[in-house]
Amino acid sequence: MAKSLYICYFSVREPLVQTQVIPYLGEIMKGGVEVSLLTFEPEFGKRWGAAEIEQKQTALAEIGIKWHALAYHKRPSAPATAWDVFAGAWHVRKLLKRERYDILHGRVHIPMLMGALARKFSSHKPKLLFDIRGFFPEEYTDAGIWPENGWLYRSAKRVERWLMKEADGFVVLTEKARGILFPESAKTGFDRRRRPVEVIPCCVDPDRFNTVSLETRAEMRAELGIGERFVLAYVGAFGGWYLTEEMTDFYKAAKELRPDTFALILTQNDPAAVIARLKERGYSDNDHFVGRVASAEIPRYLSAADAALSFIKPSYSKQSSSPTKNAEYLACGLPFIANRGVGDVDELISRQQIGVLVDGFSGEDYKRSLTGLEEMNVPAARCREIADKEFGLGTVGGPRYRRLYKRLLQESE
Repeated sequence: MAKSLYICYFSVREPLVQTQVIPYLGEIMKGGVEVSLLTFEPEFGKRWGAAEIEQKQTALAEIGIKWHALAYHKRPSAPATAWDVFAGAWHVRKLLKRERYDILHGRVHIPMLMGALARKFSSHKPKLLFDIRGFFPEEYTDAGIWPENGWLYRSAKRVERWLMKEADGFVVLTEKARGILFPESAKTGFDRRRRPVEVIPCCVDPDRFNTVSLETRAEMRAELGIGERFVLAYVGAFGGWYLTEEMTDFYKAAKELRPDTFALILTQNDPAAVIARLKERGYSDNDHFVGRVASAEIPRYLSAADAALSFIKPSYSKQSSSPTKNAEYLACGLPFIANRGVGDVDELISRQQIGVLVDGFSGEDYKRSLTGLEEMNVPAARCREIADKEFGLGTVGGPRYRRLYKRLLQESE
């Protein structure tokens, strides 16, 4: 049986790992691949006791995943990351010697660098799968974390060029990203060096959303005291490349157009700061729910909504972005309103007619989009159908990962 090590620079506790990484690994295993997972854990050995580590290893082993973990270091940022890269590469090299993996699967740049370094200094040479996902260096400059064209950005781009050369296969999130990096693969499925390329958007597991029903909608609305009001939802962060002012201004326009609007906002940001912005825009204490919600609870809360919002700063890096929130909205039966210039969102909404694109960021633009969405009257069943067709874990993510693995393993025979 073929063996793969998936390297992820996140904690196994992160919602992203629980809703994206682990479900993908389950799909990869369906192709007859034995999967191991390496994660990086904050305060490993402090907040994690021996019993808890053993419990997590057992839980993952029960679904077929061998879990390995190293400590994550945060500060000072660049030296801490460099330390983790070399610690990760050394650990992967040791695992390679013992397990002799057929594929090292790096989720974005830092894990890919660990895998590439481990292979370079190992006698065993597995295939390297670069799960690029986003344009990592550009994301950091667009979000204002790194200075544009600063030394960190230039260093990351040099490393990226080496990783692109070393990789044996690639994953990107959008057709736009494929068009930028591997335009020839749109027809062939391979780049110029005959390396396989797959477009795999952020997918959702329909099992997470099969509890969404008219009954849960009624229960959640009663719990929140919404009644028959119009509920506009948002899931995700504020700040950085998320358009905080524009989104809260959109809620203001919605309130002006429909005074019964209720704001349902599920975010890991400080709820008090978001609530203060809503109050500045005409929302009272009875007009909103803003809070942190466990990922398992998101479908239940979204079942109370009528439509959703997805505003992200349009930039070069966001051409590679596949917002998970959009797939989750659709899986909950919600049409959504989005701005232009983010990944394949424009094309999806235009082709499938499951939402509205705003043409600008004025109050009138927002009101037109809301009116347009109401006139479309998109059925919830239609949204769920498109979620499965475009973002289904079993219909899109799993088959494409298995096809990519099969191609890589065939080349190694």
